[in-house]
Amino acid sequence: MVNRMLKLSNVNSYYGEVQVLKDLSMEVNQGEIVTLIGANAAGKSTLISCISRTVTSFDGEIEFEGTRIDRLRPDQVVDHGLIQVPEGRLLFPKLTVRENLELGAYSKRSRSNRKERLEYVYNILPKMKERANQMAGSLSGGEAQMCAIGRGLMADPKLLMFDEPSLGLAPIVVLEIMELIKRIRNEGMTVLLVEQNVRQSLKLADRAYVIENGRILMEGNGRDLLNSNEVKKAYLGI
Repeated sequence: MVNRMLKLSNVNSYYGEVQVLKDLSMEVNQGEIVTLIGANAAGKSTLISCISRTVTSFDGEIEFEGTRIDRLRPDQVVDHGLIQVPEGRLLFPKLTVRENLELGAYSKRSRSNRKERLEYVYNILPKMKERANQMAGSLSGGEAQMCAIGRGLMADPKLLMFDEPSLGLAPIVVLEIMELIKRIRNEGMTVLLVEQNVRQSLKLADRAYVIENGRILMEGNGRDLLNSNEVKKAYLGI
């Protein structure tokens, strides 16, 4: 039986008088990697921000595990176990790697087992243990992304949302990030992945959505969309 975790129904979002999301509906089931692909300014990051409630100018319904969350505060969304790894990492550069990681465990649901979560993060990201006392501002791009992912994992998420995790990274590092996301899912976590790297993200996805001008244009199995002539032409230059 499919256990639906996240459901968006008829979501419309606005920046001033400009409508960004247009009657958008989608869902994520427990244990899946669901990828959302689209061009720049298609509405991908806005969608993630609506779910996290860091963007509030929208209407429609967002449910997480059967509970409406579209009127909650961002910290209340986090308390439900819905965690975002933001675009651009957004680390605190003058704090150490460990301090950045520990900031991920500030919510009530994750605070009590912070030590256990830190050991888990160090196990899955051993380089973060090596860099624990290093200032986050001195990390390489790939290391900074690993730190941001580790901070998200510290929050003990039920569903982890990635907003453009491959942005600005070398191809070999992108592959490492994708393998890490796959491992996280294989260990029982549910993932919503927003990505411009269409080929790698569709290879990873159980299901995927294509967003264009704020609307869902296509949806289906990740591999099927990767082999779609429309996707190849629009996003892969084939």
